[in-house]
Amino acid sequence: MTETNGQADKAQAAELTKAASQQQVKAKLPKRLLALLSLLTLASVSGLMAKQGVLFCMLTLLMVIAVLGRQKAGLYMLRGYTIIQLGLVSLLPVILYDPDNLVAGPSTFHLGDWQGKLPDWLVFTVLILLAVVQVWIAFTPKVKAYCHIKNSMNIMK
Repeated sequence: MTETNGQADKAQAAELTKAASQQQVKAKLPKRLLALLSLLTLASVSGLMAKQGVLFCMLTLLMVIAVLGRQKAGLYMLRGYTIIQLGLVSLLPVILYDPDNLVAGPSTFHLGDWQGKLPDWLVFTVLILLAVVQVWIAFTPKVKAYCHIKNSMNIMK
C-alpha cells in the first residue's frame, strides 16, 4: 500500500510540476521596448562614431544587451537611466537659462547641406516628451514580465 501511495505522490508531483511549467509562459519582447532599445543603440553607436561620451555609450550598449538578455539588472539600469534622463532634460531649460545673453534665439541644426532653425521651447518640449515616453515604456508591466532572470547585478553573466 505504501508503494501505491508513493507512486500516487510522484504522479501528483509530476502533474503539479507540469501545471506550473504551463503557467510560466515566456513573455515576448514588447515592441515598445524593442523600439526604445533600437533608439538607444542607434544613439550609442552614433556617439561612438563621433567619439563623444565613449564610456557612456559603452555602458548604454551593455545595458541594452542586459535587457535583451532578460536580466533584472538590465531592467533596473534602464529604469534608473530613464528617471535620471527625465530629471536632467526637465531641468535643461533652467540650466541653460542665461539672462545676460540677449541672443536667445532659435536653435540651428545642420544636417548635411540642410540648415533648420527651431525655437528653443520646441526643442525642449520634444526632448521632455521623448523622456516621458521612455519612462512610460520602462515602467510598463510587460517590460517587467519580460525581464525575469534574477541573478546578481553583474550584467556580464
